[in-house]
Amino acid sequence: MITGQCQCTTVRYQVSGDLEEFTHCHCTICRRIHSAAFTSWGGVSRGEFFFTAGEGNLGVYALSDRADSMFCKTCSSTLLVDYKTEPDRLYITLGTVDGNVEYPDGFHIFVGNKAPWYEIADNLPQHDGWNVEPAK
Repeated sequence: MITGQCQCTTVRYQVSGDLEEFTHCHCTICRRIHSAAFTSWGGVSRGEFFFTAGEGNLGVYALSDRADSMFCKTCSSTLLVDYKTEPDRLYITLGTVDGNVEYPDGFHIFVGNKAPWYEIADNLPQHDGWNVEPAK
């Protein structure tokens, strides 16, 4: 089981299953909404995810016509992204996960948009866009 929360602990969630995907996204949107070189996401089954507290304190921001970001209205922590093209999966921000969980093999996406001042120093696969098959 995976649990997580926003910085102020108002919004909390639980995932009854495991991470199905582990991604470091370097796209411009992720870099801007997190003010960081990249964002680490974990794909989880939508049916295994639920909020345990603070769901009424969620804000929704349309990142694009294909994805909504959900965040805490109090502390602004981004908790997840909901891609409209993936009805069975949600992506949680791994920085909000409590403790240590088991991670599948990861990869980097949108590396062509990465911050020029950041050097990827691991051996994970790198992809320029969405054309990635998730790890099984």
